[in-house]
Amino acid sequence: MPHTATPPSHKEGTKSSEKMKIPKKTIEIMDTTLRDGEQTSGVSFSASEKLTMAKLLLDELKVDRIEIASARVSEGEFQSVKQILEWARTKGYEERIEVLTFVDNGQSIQWMLEAGARVQNLLTKGSLNHLTHQLKKTAEEHFAEIASVINQASKVGIITNVYLEDWSNGMRNSPEYVYQFLDFLTTQPVKRILLPDTLGVLTPGETATFLKTIIQRYPEIHFDFHGHNDYDLSVANAMEALKAGCHGLHLTVNGMGERAGNAPLASVVAVINDFLPHLKINVEESSLFKVSKLVSAFTGFGIPANKPIVGDNVFTQTAGIHADGDNKKNLYFNDLLPERFGRKRKYALGKTSGKANIQKNLQELGLTLNDEEIKRVTARIIELGDKKERVTKEDLPYIISDVLDTEDIQQKVIVKSYVLTHSKGLKPSTTVAVEVDGEVFEENAQGDGQFDAFMNALRKVYRSKKRSLPNLIDYAVRIPPGSNSDALCETIITWQLDDKEFATRGLDSDQTVSAIKATEKMLNII
Repeated sequence: MPHTATPPSHKEGTKSSEKMKIPKKTIEIMDTTLRDGEQTSGVSFSASEKLTMAKLLLDELKVDRIEIASARVSEGEFQSVKQILEWARTKGYEERIEVLTFVDNGQSIQWMLEAGARVQNLLTKGSLNHLTHQLKKTAEEHFAEIASVINQASKVGIITNVYLEDWSNGMRNSPEYVYQFLDFLTTQPVKRILLPDTLGVLTPGETATFLKTIIQRYPEIHFDFHGHNDYDLSVANAMEALKAGCHGLHLTVNGMGERAGNAPLASVVAVINDFLPHLKINVEESSLFKVSKLVSAFTGFGIPANKPIVGDNVFTQTAGIHADGDNKKNLYFNDLLPERFGRKRKYALGKTSGKANIQKNLQELGLTLNDEEIKRVTARIIELGDKKERVTKEDLPYIISDVLDTEDIQQKVIVKSYVLTHSKGLKPSTTVAVEVDGEVFEENAQGDGQFDAFMNALRKVYRSKKRSLPNLIDYAVRIPPGSNSDALCETIITWQLDDKEFATRGLDSDQTVSAIKATEKMLNII
C-alpha cells in the first residue's frame, strides 16, 4: 500500500538526540477551515473568499494541505473548487488541495474530475454503530463498495485518503470492527487514513492509548488525527496524538467547526513548537494572527478576547504589578512572546493601572512626565476607569493634556449637578446647579441643543450676579484615531473676553459632558 515514509521515533529533547543531530519528524498540518470550518452554524464562504483564504493558507501560512469542500453540495461549491484548482495548478499545489467525498457509486469521483480536483478524502463508517444503524449494511458490503470507489479513483488518477467517521466511538465500543476495517484498507491503494473524533468525546488518555495501539499495529500507514472540541480537550488530544506517533493533524482557523468546533490551528501550532521539540511543522507562526483576523472578518464571528494566541487580551497586562514585574527581568513573560505571532505586548489603562503600566504606554508614545505628573495622570485614569471600562493608549495624550491644563486653575466655581433632556419634537432643556464662592445657584433653560441649553441656564446664574460670560467663538471635538463609539472625547472651546481669547479643554466619554467640563474651567479662569 502506498504511504508516506515515517522517520524513526526518538526521545523528546534528549541530549543524545542533539549530539547525534537526529532529523526531526515533520508533521503534516491539514487545514479544514474551508470544509469542516464552514459547518459552523451561520457560516458560508463565497467563492472569492474561499480562493483568497486558500492562497493565504498555502502561500503565507504554509500549511501542508487544505480541505476545501464537500463534493456534490451545490453549484456554488463546484465553481469555488474549480477556481481554487485552477489557481493551484499554476503553483503545482494540486495534491495539496483535498475534497470530502462519499461512497456513492462514483458520483463524487465524476464531480471531482469536472472540478479538476486530484485528492479525495473518502467518508466511510469507522464504528459498528454507524455502520449498522445508518447504513444498515454488513462490514463486508461496506468494504466492497469502498474498494469499488477507490478503484475508480485510481483509474482516473485521483489520490485517496479515507476518513473513518466516528472512529473514536468505534475504538471504545467496537475495536474489532476498526481493526477489521484497517486490515482491509492495507490492501487498498490509500495514501492516508484519517481518524476523526467526530463527536469530540475522547479524553487525552484515550487518544494516546488508541493511537499508540493502532500505530504500533500498522507501522507502515500514515495516520492523521482529526479532533473536535466538545469538551474543550481538542488541543490536549492533538498533543497526545502526536506523542503517540501520529503523522498529521486536521485543524481549523479560530477553532471553527460544527458544535464546539475543531482543534484550533494557532493553539496547536504553539503547543507543537514549545512542547514537542522532536517534531517539526512548516506553519509560519507570524502569519497566524493575520489569517485569524481575516477569517473572523469573512465569517462575522468575533474572536473571543481571551482566546489563546489570537485574542485581543492575551498579550495585554492589566494589573500594574505585572507591568512592574516586566520592568524587573520580565517576571511575567512566558515563551508565548507576542512577536512570534506578529503582535505586540500591551499594557491596559484603567482603574487597576499602576505607575508602571502608564510608563510603558508613555514610552511607546515617546512621552516623558515627572513623578508628580505621572501621579496626577494615574489618578485621572483610575477616575475614568471607574466610569468607563476601557481607557486606551490613544486616549493618553488627551488625558495628560487635560490634567496638566487643570493643574494651575484654582477651583472657585463648581458645576455641582445638571440634568440634560433631549426629546424628539421638543427643544432641549437643562437644569443646572452651580456653586460660586460657596453659594449654590440653580437655573433652568432651553436651547437649540443640550450644550446651548446648559449655557443659557448658566447665563441666567451669572446675570443674577450681575456678571457676564465670555463669548464662545470656536468649539472643536476630537476623539483618538481608530477609536470606537465609547472613545474619550476631548472638547476644546475658544472663548473671547473683552479683547482677549483663551481656550479650555474638557475630557469625558460623553461629548456634552466634556464640553461642560471645558466650560467649568472657563468659569474658574474668569
